[in-house]
Amino acid sequence: MMKTTTPSVIPHYLNGKLDERGGASASVFNPATGDVTGEVFFADEALVDEVVAAARHAFNSWRNSSLSQRTSILFAFRQLLVEHANELAGIITAENGKTNADAHGELSRGLENVEYACGLVEHLKGGFSNQVADGVDVHSVREPVGVVAAITPFNFPLMVPLWMVANAIASGNVVILKPSERDPSASNRLAELLTEAGLPEGVLNVLHGNATTVQELLTHPDIDAVSFVGSTPVARYVYETATAHGKRAQALGGAKNHMVVLPDADLDVAADAAINAGFGAAGERCMAISIVVAVGAIGDELVKKIAERADKLTVGPGNDPTSDFGPVITKEHRDRVASYVTGAKAEGIKVVRDGTALLNRPGFFVGPSLLDGVAPGMKAYDDEIFGPVLGVARVENYDAAVKLVNDNPYGNGVAVFTRDGNAARHFSRDVSVGMIGVNVPIPVPVASYSFGGWKNSLFGHSHIYGPEGFSFYTRAKVITTRWPQPSDSQIDLGFPRTR
Repeated sequence: MMKTTTPSVIPHYLNGKLDERGGASASVFNPATGDVTGEVFFADEALVDEVVAAARHAFNSWRNSSLSQRTSILFAFRQLLVEHANELAGIITAENGKTNADAHGELSRGLENVEYACGLVEHLKGGFSNQVADGVDVHSVREPVGVVAAITPFNFPLMVPLWMVANAIASGNVVILKPSERDPSASNRLAELLTEAGLPEGVLNVLHGNATTVQELLTHPDIDAVSFVGSTPVARYVYETATAHGKRAQALGGAKNHMVVLPDADLDVAADAAINAGFGAAGERCMAISIVVAVGAIGDELVKKIAERADKLTVGPGNDPTSDFGPVITKEHRDRVASYVTGAKAEGIKVVRDGTALLNRPGFFVGPSLLDGVAPGMKAYDDEIFGPVLGVARVENYDAAVKLVNDNPYGNGVAVFTRDGNAARHFSRDVSVGMIGVNVPIPVPVASYSFGGWKNSLFGHSHIYGPEGFSFYTRAKVITTRWPQPSDSQIDLGFPRTR
């Protein structure tokens, strides 16, 4: 039975301090038990205005901070993240439900971006051109855009904030972080550690809220840029609304990632990859494999191998070291995910493995589900399920597989499994997708490259983190200079009048 006795209050983090003000609120759950563990209060319009004003004030000084000061803070922050890794992973598991191992993996990928941001002196270098005309030089600098709103999703409550915050503050911006109200505590702890690392008050504020709060951030005249990660419908709305109000915006949306298995592939390797990429973190990853594309006659054998591995998975609480994956985020999401399995037969799909029996457990669990024979036009194919439901589509040849990938409205990630280097090379050129893995099922780039999809997986031109992250959070300024030639009345310094 759900417990609602003593939920803790989850405050905002404003100007270097916890702040419990707010009006409306929402419950925060432990997805493994269904218990209410916290109550998060939402910022109203007046509090949003106050926080934006404080951020604007903090920007006036932070933009003039030295690069060495920023670097020193980021190095100290990186060390604190390492020292508090177990604590941070525990916070993620308690509110998100993912396994402790997955939580540590999330932190590691976020840590990469902090380390990349520590190289800010290199990333923020401008250019210089000497003597472009007689006595004329030109140089460029990169300056921060100002106040950045960072709106992050529930599925990576620490990693995605680190993707945004590290590069934004390294570039001299101030950030108002609006995390998901479903698992907000990790962002508060992140802000506390940055304060401990020496970040001045007001440079990072954590403001909790709902859709109304987001709307106020998108339309506020004193916010200069918006970074967003979430579903495609919301990403589209965020981009259109923010840009209509004169803001720079990057909005990363949803995905329907395919894993194409060519006839020459090692099917054991491919099946292992499908299990890890399809069911890891309960399928709640924007880079999760949703559709395995079996090319040619390998379909039956591949499905068999995936099913055998799915039967060995243990689904349980994230703090249980024997669990391979944990619950999904909410009861409503659990029921939505399950509906794709229970409704599959009506669409002519074969349910090879049905994980809906776990709905009877306390908490928000769905077991590994495997659907064979999915195709465009079916809900299980067309929709982003965002849960532990793996579909298998069958096509006759390479060209049909590429067409299937390219016809899909999403273009976040795709993988191909093959032993043929030439086939992999052609595949990488033929597919219209932003991130491609060759025998790598989840091709999330390392921090020195940028993360982003194509088509309905990205709104705006800028990918997130890496070089494009620094580009998004800065504006170029070009300065052309000519110094007057000394006149006869000036002191003769002994050099020619023209050079």
